[in-house]
Amino acid sequence: MTISMHSASVPVFTRMLGHLGQWLDKAEAHAQAKKFDTSVFLSARLAPDMLPLTKQIQIACDAAKFGVARLAGVDAPKFDDSEASFADLRERIRKTVDFVRSVPAEAVDGTDAKDVVVPRRDGNITLKGEFYLKHYVLPNFYFHVTTAYALLRHNGVELGKGDYLGALS
Repeated sequence: MTISMHSASVPVFTRMLGHLGQWLDKAEAHAQAKKFDTSVFLSARLAPDMLPLTKQIQIACDAAKFGVARLAGVDAPKFDDSEASFADLRERIRKTVDFVRSVPAEAVDGTDAKDVVVPRRDGNITLKGEFYLKHYVLPNFYFHVTTAYALLRHNGVELGKGDYLGALS
């Protein structure tokens, strides 16, 4: 049995974005227990030159939506990058999950040899679909999801490997 481009992308994105939403729930509970405003988390950074939590979540969502959209040859929804609260971030995650789930598997499967154009500041690059998914989209997605996890954990939210991996059944 082979693994399809759809099964290697959409379920991965929806699962991890679901976990990300759960981490925000734990962060909110942590802030309430410690009696501080959750907005403190929004600007949290691991280093001065790194992007804050809000941007990490925005980029993770963008990686998922643009990854699936480019493979399927459809337009991704436009998000304003104006999230200013946990509720806003949860909504962005929800909209991203809704979009990637809405793309039919048939539109993503069979795109492994497709030329995918990736716009970049220094000029567009063209990658084959499988390479694009395995070596660009997924690593970028996991980088930003993991950084969001690390930011919350660094700021006292009780998260562990089980929160990252989720139930394995």
